[in-house]
Amino acid sequence: MWGVVINPISGRGVGAQFGLRVTDFLSNNGVSYRIISGASAENTREALRLFLSTETCEGVIAVGGDGLVHLVLQQVAGTKVPMAVVPAGTGNDFYRTLGWPLDNLEKVLSAVLYSRPTPVDLGIVDGEWFGAILSTGFDSLVNERANKMIWPKGPMKYNVAILLELLGFTPRKYELSLDGVKITTQAMLIAVGNGSSYGGGMKACPGADIRDGLFDVMVLSPISKFKFLRVFPRVYSGTHVTHPAVRIYRGREISIDSDAVAYADGERVGPLPVKAECVSGALLTWCE
Repeated sequence: MWGVVINPISGRGVGAQFGLRVTDFLSNNGVSYRIISGASAENTREALRLFLSTETCEGVIAVGGDGLVHLVLQQVAGTKVPMAVVPAGTGNDFYRTLGWPLDNLEKVLSAVLYSRPTPVDLGIVDGEWFGAILSTGFDSLVNERANKMIWPKGPMKYNVAILLELLGFTPRKYELSLDGVKITTQAMLIAVGNGSSYGGGMKACPGADIRDGLFDVMVLSPISKFKFLRVFPRVYSGTHVTHPAVRIYRGREISIDSDAVAYADGERVGPLPVKAECVSGALLTWCE
């Protein structure tokens, strides 16, 4: 039996619509499933835990955004239960990392039913799994501010939060240890990429490969606010990495310490210091 984990309110109701398309597809192909959903993240987490502990599970399909993917990862990572992703959120960055087109749901579902899953890497930070990017610095402060805003809605909220946060932002001093090599640096932000993008397609670590067993670590050194506003749009194409203020490191284990907070896959990890590791083959899933 398959578990279909649905966040019906993700993407302003897209989760409910896509959930129906998924269950229709499974029914039309004679596949048994159980819908797993709850009134809160905690309810959904507990329902999934019970399902995995009591059923012979062929796999889990997560229908929602990166928040739901993050929730499901905590229970299927490191197991033999494969997880597929149906993009019904605002960012869908782990789905983008897997390489699937955003506009062809049937292609993804056909692959899930008729092809074998493959192992991909995940990151783990202080005991919590993540699929795309662990970050700290300016972008984490933007997340902190955006999460407290009730207006505007959708992606525009983050654009407004960026402008508001930039007004009083100052770079931090960071102490890094990457595979045992110590690095002390001033930085505006640090992105530790298992996947390539976050924030709805911002390719902070465009060279990251979820099968190489390594993180790509992007460090943005201090630049003026004017230059930041000029460089920032290039993150959507990944060409920001050619800017002289950007450095890319690669490694399997990293620790980060500073007077700052960290986020992973858009979820708050907490204040630094944190330690993260890239775990090879931690998840079974389907890639394009």
